[in-house]
Amino acid sequence: MGNIEIRRPLQEERTELYQFFNNVIRDTFEKEGISNLYDDIENEIVQKKELLERDYNSKGAERFFWIAVDKSKNRIIGSIEYGPSSQLIAVCTQGKLKDVVEVGTVFVHPEYQRQGIGTLLLNVMFITLEGRGFTEFCLDSGYSNAQKIWRKKFGEPDFLMKDYWGKGKDHMIWKRFLPDSEKLTKKDAQ
Repeated sequence: MGNIEIRRPLQEERTELYQFFNNVIRDTFEKEGISNLYDDIENEIVQKKELLERDYNSKGAERFFWIAVDKSKNRIIGSIEYGPSSQLIAVCTQGKLKDVVEVGTVFVHPEYQRQGIGTLLLNVMFITLEGRGFTEFCLDSGYSNAQKIWRKKFGEPDFLMKDYWGKGKDHMIWKRFLPDSEKLTKKDAQ
């Protein structure tokens, strides 16, 4: 991973990041077997673009992104962000996590998945959150493949919405404290 750089996104990378979101989201829907949900795909892409714009417009105050770049290819290969927890999290937890910061948009380019890029991004985000005084965070997922990864990293979810997205398509939400997060991600390296 010597050629991987984690840094803030630049304004001039907007178009490349939009394309990155488009590619990763379409690939995710394909791997989940739901690539026929065209409106959901488009909505997800639009939502990620809006979050990025909130970062750019607020200089990281409303949303804060880190990106992973493969320096050898000058290519964006990953992203992560944090900000206020989503409306979906607030509704699914009956407001219990409405004041807990959410870590989201943890995306890794399909060609770079399962190489530790996501864990690297998470660790940088944990350092960022701790440095800004946060003691806890939440994250959610409705994608079964991502849920397997989050379960491995963080254990069972704190909130499970059975069949939320349809029969057999659950939604999961985790809440964790930051001192625990370092121990949780280190076990992946073993």
